[in-house]
Amino acid sequence: MDTGCFVRLEGVQGSREGLVHISQMASRRVANAKEVVKRDQEVYVKVVSVKGQKLSLSMRDVDQDTGKDLLPMQRGGDDVPRANPSGGGGSGGSGRRLGLSGIVITEEDESVPMSRRPLKRMSSPERWEAKQLIASGVLDVRDYPMFDEDGDGMMYQEEGAEEELEIELNEDEPAFLQGQSRFSIDMSPVKIFKNPEGSLSRAAALQSALIKERREVREQEQRAMLDSIPKDLNRPWEDPMPDTGERHLAQELRGVGLSAYDMPEWKKEAYGKALTFGQRSKLSIQEQRQSLPIYKLKKELIQAVHDNQVLVVIGETGSGKTTQVTQYLAEAGYTTRGKIGCTQPRRVAAMSVAKRVAEEFGCRLGEEVGYAIRFEDCTGPETVIKYMTDGMLLREILVDENLSQYSVIMLDEAHERTIHTDVLFGLLKQLIKRRSDMRLIVTSATLDAEKFSGYFFNCNIFTIPGRTFPVEILYTKQPESDYLDAALITVLQIHLTEPEGDILVFLTGQEEIDHACQCLYERMKGLGKDVPELIILPVYSALPSEMQSKIFDPAPPGKRKVVVATNIAEASLTIDGIYYVVDPGFAKINVYNSKQGLDSLVITPISQASAKQRAGRAGRTGPGKCYRLYTESAYRNEMSPTTIPEIQRINLGSTVLNMKAMGINDLLSFDFMDPPAPQALISAMEQLYSLGALDEEGLLTKLGRKMAEFPLDPPLSKMLLASVDLGCSDEILTIIAMIQTGNIFYRPREKQVPLPLFPWYSHRNHRRRPLASTQRLPAAACLAVDPQ
Repeated sequence: MDTGCFVRLEGVQGSREGLVHISQMASRRVANAKEVVKRDQEVYVKVVSVKGQKLSLSMRDVDQDTGKDLLPMQRGGDDVPRANPSGGGGSGGSGRRLGLSGIVITEEDESVPMSRRPLKRMSSPERWEAKQLIASGVLDVRDYPMFDEDGDGMMYQEEGAEEELEIELNEDEPAFLQGQSRFSIDMSPVKIFKNPEGSLSRAAALQSALIKERREVREQEQRAMLDSIPKDLNRPWEDPMPDTGERHLAQELRGVGLSAYDMPEWKKEAYGKALTFGQRSKLSIQEQRQSLPIYKLKKELIQAVHDNQVLVVIGETGSGKTTQVTQYLAEAGYTTRGKIGCTQPRRVAAMSVAKRVAEEFGCRLGEEVGYAIRFEDCTGPETVIKYMTDGMLLREILVDENLSQYSVIMLDEAHERTIHTDVLFGLLKQLIKRRSDMRLIVTSATLDAEKFSGYFFNCNIFTIPGRTFPVEILYTKQPESDYLDAALITVLQIHLTEPEGDILVFLTGQEEIDHACQCLYERMKGLGKDVPELIILPVYSALPSEMQSKIFDPAPPGKRKVVVATNIAEASLTIDGIYYVVDPGFAKINVYNSKQGLDSLVITPISQASAKQRAGRAGRTGPGKCYRLYTESAYRNEMSPTTIPEIQRINLGSTVLNMKAMGINDLLSFDFMDPPAPQALISAMEQLYSLGALDEEGLLTKLGRKMAEFPLDPPLSKMLLASVDLGCSDEILTIIAMIQTGNIFYRPREKQVPLPLFPWYSHRNHRRRPLASTQRLPAAACLAVDPQ
């Protein structure tokens, strides 16, 4: 065989054979076993491991001329092998066992010191001080440094000295990836720019540099302000718990930007004091349902689902497809054969849509209508309409590959092409071949219906006409180098010269939006009081819902509002009253760099499909205008027709692990709608092999199956399992939870009053005291945050 050879052992009782893998044949790299051995050749081997009747042998550790062992295992007096001669403890009663995570755990005798840091003798003053402390009873000689009975004093471990660790770099290729690993394939980053030399690429690079520069300037200003404040917290006028209106200097010491005093002026103007939850409709729920565009096509839609096992539904955002299709099918009797499941790419959407549908359906949330998201299942035995994230449906397929509880599956917002959605496409395409009674509905808000239809056996397309008005598209004559500044100038020009109507500006992220709002507020202030008021409202996913809902309030007479949003307003949100859209042509997307092994958010040009979607936002209420801050040539030549699917630009480690757990081993031939690059799949499998999740044949190991049970990236799953073996689960749980979540701290404006410091602060004497060495902040202290 090419990947190794079988060797029959002579001089052993009975006929025993073992396998020498190609990586164990020679110290150099071997591409084929025939380069080293031939049939019936006599060789010297060393037994590396014994698993049942299987022997694993090595040739490279033995001199083939003399038969001498080149790497002999040293043995202690009790003839027990030691893993490391320099480990410092073979005869101290240490034992070895294989842990839950597959790592070898050495259990040391408590009488033997665990650390291998070098010991340093105390100086005379240190020795005198230690003896005085011990004699006074402040310190116990057993708890202080180790006493050196043979010497003339005590020894202690030097803090700065590191333990001596031996690390072996394993460059052996797994057998199932022979010749295909990172040594022989191109590991170049994912190409996300259609034209890397174009004007849009240069503008994206410039804006990234400007964002970094602004951040550094802001941090320098904060440090300078903190350095200028006296640090004597014992002075009464620097009380850390001042009454309202008194000095709040100590608060500033705790961190600029955390208190109510530091809220920017534009935010105070935008949010005001009263909370809002959007504009309340005067229509009844039934009248609201009947006013949606999809209502006129109710009978035709039900008939189309009845006649077609797979149906692609195209409709603009706000047409009612998400909330109404499931109810129409429930009324048509599809719930008698099973549940109706509807997936959403976002958790917030799954919860809010389920709540709305429960109101329309006339039941409590969690009864006939419910939802399931990560860490929260709001369903019951009576649930017939279930909204969930696409990741949750993927987890359900892990348990029940036929989805026997469901009669209809609806993949909503499929145009977003999340990695879970793409995997579901392939799995459900196979499932509907096995289940002729199941109905699959794929909905999208964009015009890529032909591609979906072609993938699903050329199925029929059902189109819901939207409430759209004509939109005038305006391009710039020359490329804009600083698109953020150009967007602000455009907003002011619209506000000063155009008729009534609200403005929607698309930017890339929270930091950019906050800076834009601040600049816009200052520029409006500089224009004086004669200019009509401009209400500035930001929208991004991290913004609390009561603040997001402000954008739905109509602007008062004589005023205009400008909504500064990320691409969340492209399809997920529908804002009435928008007549003007400012589109710089950029968005932040998550991209995996296989060379660095890291994901990063990168500012990139949007696709032509996204540009059309953004322009359509201006034609919802009446005829509108879309100001594209790029040239028409850039639109045609530098923007790709559609957005690069997530599966082609992020790390596939977790996806490959889940697919292996489902029994899908031939990933390279899996029926993806847009297959990921082969090197991305190979890199993911190589990572799983190095973590011990895959064996030499590329099959899932026992450890890999345990790792697949956690909804985490594979390295974090392995870390969690290893923490059980190493006795540090509490700390690792906290670390992983904090890594996985976003910013957990938020205080609403009306609750931003001075709060006590964290548990290590003593307000009685206004001094900070450190945590004792035995105290720890539990995971709950970090994670149990007030949801308000």
